[in-house]
Amino acid sequence: MPNIKSAKKRVKVIAVKTAQNKAVKTNLKTVIKNAELALANNDANKAEAVKLAVKKIDQAAAKNILHKNCAARKKSHLASKLNAVG
Repeated sequence: MPNIKSAKKRVKVIAVKTAQNKAVKTNLKTVIKNAELALANNDANKAEAVKLAVKKIDQAAAKNILHKNCAARKKSHLASKLNAVG
């Protein structure tokens, strides 16, 4: 446990930021899963689901929650699956 006042504050701030990042990551995983399910089931709204997933991936990359190459890879996989389904 920290003894210095600024270190105590950093612990609190890091806890808040960790919670925010976790919320973004969890939402991102859900959106990607929904997009992949829409592609697997060949739903009518599959393009819209992929578009939303790409948007969320870009937002996570902008906040440095995802590495930019990881974000590009995830978007590429979704686009490939969308093109394969037709």
